[in-house]
Formats: sequence, structure tokens, C-alpha cells
Amino acid sequence: MTAAVILTASSAAALELPEIHGFAEADAAVKLDSGNTKHDDYNLMEQRIQLKSTAFISGDNYLAEKGGIFNFKGDFTVDEYFGGKTGFELRELNLGLTPLDIVDVKAGRQVLTWGTGDYLFINDLFPKDYVSFFAGRDDEYLKKPSDALRVSVYPSWGNLDAVVMAFAPNTTAAGDRLTFFDPLQGGIAGRESERKLLEPARQADNLEYALRYYRNIGSHELALYYFRGFDKNPTSFKSISERQLFYRRLDVYGWSLRGPVAGGIGNAEFGCARSREDTDGTDRLIENSQLKVLAGYSKDLGNDLKIGVQYQFEKRLDYAAYTAALLPGDLLLDEYRHLVTQRITKQFLNQTLTLSLFNFYSPSDKDGYIRPVASYDWTDQWKVTLGANIPWGDDDYTEFGQMKENKNIYVRVRYSF
Repeated sequence: MTAAVILTASSAAALELPEIHGFAEADAAVKLDSGNTKHDDYNLMEQRIQLKSTAFISGDNYLAEKGGIFNFKGDFTVDEYFGGKTGFELRELNLGLTPLDIVDVKAGRQVLTWGTGDYLFINDLFPKDYVSFFAGRDDEYLKKPSDALRVSVYPSWGNLDAVVMAFAPNTTAAGDRLTFFDPLQGGIAGRESERKLLEPARQADNLEYALRYYRNIGSHELALYYFRGFDKNPTSFKSISERQLFYRRLDVYGWSLRGPVAGGIGNAEFGCARSREDTDGTDRLIENSQLKVLAGYSKDLGNDLKIGVQYQFEKRLDYAAYTAALLPGDLLLDEYRHLVTQRITKQFLNQTLTLSLFNFYSPSDKDGYIRPVASYDWTDQWKVTLGANIPWGDDDYTEFGQMKENKNIYVRVRYSF
């Protein structure tokens, strides 16, 4: 199929026959808690084969003077958790062109990302898969693909990325594989959850737009961001009686700065998310506008040891209006949230063994999430990864507290080819 599409698109343009790469992997995760999910003793058991290929289109054709690149990546899966269910996920299928010296265009399914955070996303409003994250799949699967058109322009005064994309939600816990806090039930829910998530229709006026302008100022990179689209999490209610949640419309404005600081790399990021359907915060069914600020620092200490720390501050705007609109029995959320993260990575045995510890901790929410990982490159083809997901918290409704029944230990074995 790849070759056929390229031949149709490029007419007489010369093609380089693409090589196919990928991996085969088996994953399994044993649960450490007995939440009310489909299986009591495990929440991940699957096999997958990923195939990826890149084909190059020569120049001197009507598509682009400098030619182009056609990318494909897809995963074939067998999910034993759901009785051996087979599936296919198309992660990339896109055509990249350079019509002008200062313009790149990529059209099709692609994984998009920007911003400066490590597992923290302020101006990155592209879809994520948090079920994969908490279940124990590879970090690659935290980022979901988007159906998008991306245009990058590189004039002398900076760089500009413009993205138009169809809406795709975050994949969040739904009760079958991972439990979560269901405000409609007032507690942690599993298989009995019957929420209805209302996604925006796929039509022109529901397209999403993302812009990024960035340039170097000395040894630092400054970036400005704008996003117009939808919240990727179903945080707002259409109807409580009918158990309907929806994805609110958002405008997000922000900036980031990243560069060398005190022998390491420092980063700062700011974002303001404006809730377009509740701009004054008086609708109790719609999540308020929010402000987020992030500061981070990472440093290579030598001997294959690296550390990183981050602090994120969040503020729910129009808080007085929010509290005044609540009814008796409604959940009262805090105005402020503080979150600290720490990453430590150490490599041994000629960098074939990597030990990593990532820790989230929120002193305001009194919750956290510990992610220890050990990976060993047995050979150039074989890799074994052992890790754990340990979320915890005092309350059931906080970000990590609601996931505390999903603790697990996982193993992944991968053969690359």
C-alpha cells in the first residue's frame, strides 16, 4: 500500500525501495491491588508487532522540488486481557514535503509534541494515552497520533509551526482495565461505571489549531504557543442525570524558555487555558479556566548519572464564582495545586543496563506516583524492561489518588529487527 500511494502521488518521480524495521514485544503486568476491574490479578498481558518504513521521493517533480518522505508505522496487537482480542493501530501514515527552501509540510497521521516538561504538559495539547502510561507499556505509547496537517516555516526572524488537526481525546481510565474516580458515583469506580463521553463531531467547525513560534536568543530557546480546540479530558458535564460528560472548548496561550543554567539545562513554561464555554466560572458543570507555571532543571553528573527536578504550580481561575455556584453535595476542588517531580537515571555495564526512578509528589493534594524502571539491552536486538507503577494518595478524587488501586509490576521483552 505504501508504494502504491507514493507512485500515485509522485507520478514519474524516482523511488527508493523502503526498508521495513520494527519489533516484536510481549508485555505483562501483575496487579498489587484488587480493584474492581475485569481481572483481579493482572491489568496487562499482550503481544505486539510494530512495523515501520520510510520511502523517499526524489526531487524534480510537481510535488516538491526537493522531493519528499513517506512515513508508515503500525502496531498489530493481541490483547490477552480482553480474551485474545486482535487489533491494529495506525500510528503514522504521512507524507512530508519541502515545497520551498524555508517551508516543510507534513500531512497525514503523525505524533505531535512540543513544550519543555518531562511527563508534564502545559502547552502540549496533543492527545495522550494515560491507560498505556499507568498499565506499563513503553513510553512511546503515551503520545497518541493525530490526523493533522503541519506546516513549518523557517524565515530569518524565527521558526513557525502551524497545525490543523481533527480532535482526538486522551485515553483515560474507564474502569475495565484501570479504576478511576467517578464524580457521578462519588468514589473510585471500576466495571460498574456507565459514563457517556460525548466527543465533538468530526466537522469543519470542530477542527483544532495549534501554533508555535520559536527562536534562539543566545544559547536559550524562546517559544510562544497558541491552541484553539478542546480539552482532551472529559472534565465537564452535559447532563448529570444522564451521566453525560463532554470535552469543553479551550483557548490556551503560553510561552517557554529553555537553555543552559548552572552547568545543566533549565526550563520554564507558562500556560493559561481559557474555558470558552464558561469564561466567568459561574457554570458548576463546566471546568473553570486555569493557569499553570512550570520550572525545571536537569544535569548530567558524569559517570552515566543524570538527575532532573520540576515544580509545577496550578491555579483554578474565577474561584469565588466557582465556589458560589456549587450546590450541596458537590465536590469542592482546591484553588491551588503544587506538584514536584524528580528523575534519577543511572547506567551500568557499558550503558546496557539503565536504572531510572521518576517520582511525582503533590503536597497540596497529598498524593503521588512512583515509577521505577530497569531496562537491559541483552544484545543489539533483545531488550528486557522491568518496572512498576505505584500511584498513591489520601483522597480518592485527586489525580494520583484515584489511581491508587492500579498499582502493578510489569515486564516487557522486545526483539528489534
